[in-house]
Amino acid sequence: MTKASGSGQPDAPAYLDHASAEPLHPAAREVLLAALEQGYADPRRLHRPARSAGLVLDNARAVVAECLGVRPDEVSFTGSGTEAVHRGLLGLARGRARAGATIVHSAVEHSAVLHAASWPDREAVPVPVDRLGRVDAEAFVTAATAPGVAVAALQSANHEVGTLQPVAEIAAAIGPTPLFVDAGASMGRLPLPAGWAAAAGSAHKWGGPPGLGVLLVRKGARWANPFPGDPDERTVGPENVPAALAAAAALRAVVAEREAANARQSALVDRIRAGVADIPDVEVVGDPVGRLPHLVTFSCLYVDGEALVTELDRRGFAVASGSACTASTLEPSHVLAAMGVLTHGNVRVSVGRGTTTDDIERFLAVLPDVVAGIRREAGL
Repeated sequence: MTKASGSGQPDAPAYLDHASAEPLHPAAREVLLAALEQGYADPRRLHRPARSAGLVLDNARAVVAECLGVRPDEVSFTGSGTEAVHRGLLGLARGRARAGATIVHSAVEHSAVLHAASWPDREAVPVPVDRLGRVDAEAFVTAATAPGVAVAALQSANHEVGTLQPVAEIAAAIGPTPLFVDAGASMGRLPLPAGWAAAAGSAHKWGGPPGLGVLLVRKGARWANPFPGDPDERTVGPENVPAALAAAAALRAVVAEREAANARQSALVDRIRAGVADIPDVEVVGDPVGRLPHLVTFSCLYVDGEALVTELDRRGFAVASGSACTASTLEPSHVLAAMGVLTHGNVRVSVGRGTTTDDIERFLAVLPDVVAGIRREAGL
């Protein structure tokens, strides 16, 4: 059995699923322990422990704002990335209730966006993508500017295949229609694209603690709380103050090192793309250039994706298969289906700060035999 990348633990799998969740960043670990001593109280109360927690929360908000290039009063912390998505998208829709009830979105959005867009009394209008997973910009603008549209939603980058979307271009072309951006796959790794009215991310994607989402709402955006409560309330309190400060510390560290990290990780992914392309009947999907630096997805003909993940895990490699958020349902990936590529036998490999060249070479060394073995068992 191999040693986990960056884990320090022997006999653990080489972790190649960083797009699902990053291990806790060392900077976050140190800050989390310290923040537990001062951030346990409800920051909305008036007593001294609450005021202390409030100062910690304000500090976390200021750091996140600085890292993302936004105002501190545009930053809110939620209980998850999914909550941030739902509050951000549905809040914009409620703020534009007089404009209509239609939500336009790309066909490859995260399931959290799809679920929000299909909220009761809403009409969801998907816009197609090409075989690389990039939305048809002209079709998106046409749909987003049609009568009755309340809000449009477009991810910054696809969480399954890594393809970057033309967010700034589309935002500039849709006029008064507000744009919601799910930035969960890219937040911290890449600068936020321009033009959004609200955006969402998740701390565990950049090495912060799990169970903490980030909701950004632009000053002046017409946003209203879509759920019961104060119409201007963006969170359900009390916030997880220690987690917020730890997430901010991790984000600051990731942003500071991302130029070098992205270059190194992109080179590792290029190596994977080249290596798996040599295996018969394997298709590498997503844009080879305009993509996230740390992930790649490929599909293997005549191979069950779950069997492939299981066998790779047995060999000491932790990877993902299917839709990153719905693989447990055994349903084909809606992202790959929308792209018109093979929806079964797919694997997503995503690298992180601890992934080494040796990890990748060992992975590429065992992969052909694993694929061939599964095909043999299937009688092919």
